[in-house]
Amino acid sequence: MNKPTAFIFDLDGVITDTAHYHFLAWQALAQSIGIDFDAAFNENLKGVGRMESLELILQKGNKANAYTLVEKEAMATQKNEHYKELIVKMTPDEVLPKIPELLQRLQQSQVKIGLASASKNAFTVLGCLKMLGDFDYVADAAKIPNSKPAPDVFLDVAKHFGLDSKYCIGVEDAAAGVESIHRAGMFAVGIGDVSSLGEADILFPNTAAIDVDAIYRAYDQWFKQQA
Repeated sequence: MNKPTAFIFDLDGVITDTAHYHFLAWQALAQSIGIDFDAAFNENLKGVGRMESLELILQKGNKANAYTLVEKEAMATQKNEHYKELIVKMTPDEVLPKIPELLQRLQQSQVKIGLASASKNAFTVLGCLKMLGDFDYVADAAKIPNSKPAPDVFLDVAKHFGLDSKYCIGVEDAAAGVESIHRAGMFAVGIGDVSSLGEADILFPNTAAIDVDAIYRAYDQWFKQQA
């Protein structure tokens, strides 16, 4: 059986759920400029970078051209500062179900473990979760040219490991993330609902349902098709 050499994880919605903290910070910013912002619209921001998220919010409120680039950058910074105030209170109890066991199994199998998050606060979050030592490499989103669905962040991890993409498995909870994995030439594991993640190569409803052996079987079939 062909097995992967590396697993590359997204952070939000895969390792932990910071979506609620992002939601609170974006909601506060949106409301401060007179734009309604609810949990349903927040789903559109999953896996999307900070400036891109701000543009989507401004478009929603018909204010896409109401601010200069400098003003938009200030808004994004304001949101991020609020978000950072919230996430420093995170604890290891907020790691999603079965993730510690999964990482331990991969480590025991000498599979490389990487993080490919769009979040520029990934190091802070991992520190709060006491998980910095669980990853062989964490991509620095601040140095990645293009955000998901571009493949850049996943390719950055593969390059660091010195691996061809076909030996890597990406794990995502957002459609933009799954597209990013596929554009990088990798096998995609989706965590979430089939309605939004139907393009994933294998899908689980949540992290508690992850079956590593099922992933390996599906990857083996996918790998043979790449030849």
